Amino acid sequence: MEELHSETQKADPDPLSTPKIIGLTGGIGSGKTTVAKFIEEFGFPVYYSDDRAKDIVNDDDNLKAKIKELLGEEAYDENGLYNRKFVAEKVFNNKDLLQHLNEIIHPAVRIDFENWLKKQTKYLVFKETALLFELRLHKQCYKSLLVTAEDNIRTKRVMDRDGKTYREVEAVMEKQMPEKDKIKLADCIIYNNTNVEDLKDQTEKIIFDIE
Repeated sequence: MEELHSETQKADPDPLSTPKIIGLTGGIGSGKTTVAKFIEEFGFPVYYSDDRAKDIVNDDDNLKAKIKELLGEEAYDENGLYNRKFVAEKVFNNKDLLQHLNEIIHPAVRIDFENWLKKQTKYLVFKETALLFELRLHKQCYKSLLVTAEDNIRTKRVMDRDGKTYREVEAVMEKQMPEKDKIKLADCIIYNNTNVEDLKDQTEKIIFDIE
């Protein structure tokens, strides 16, 4: 793929203006993280909501107390760190509990994102989150960008990557919003069904076409 020449790239507007927020999402095995890395290569900042949430639940004492109250002391291990495995098992088949947990964590992530946003100077910024549509966070974005792939391709990727069985991956995918519903909601779509070169080409075209 040819490198973008400087004259083809859009100039950033007034650095004091508010950047346009592009919500970036994709289900398990879609290639969302790879697309996020390409976006950074092209010079745009990416806020990784899911990674930041992992840090925040360990760093915020107020959050820790609320999570323990909801899920019990076992939500944190003997070293005071978030017990991801215990929490995942606790909420996996309990929608109400998962909703309550999201209601605790996501406002803290939103504040963290707003603080991050104040430091950005590019005309576009990307907010990566797995639950963009489920939590209706796309309503807070200028555009939404979905990375998707055929279910069988996504399943094989996760099996190869994580060593999970077909049934284990299927169980996770069944808990996520169907791809057809995400496609209906998305403003921009990247179909990751072929190879990494095509994925990068699609990413480049879409992000530089955003007005």
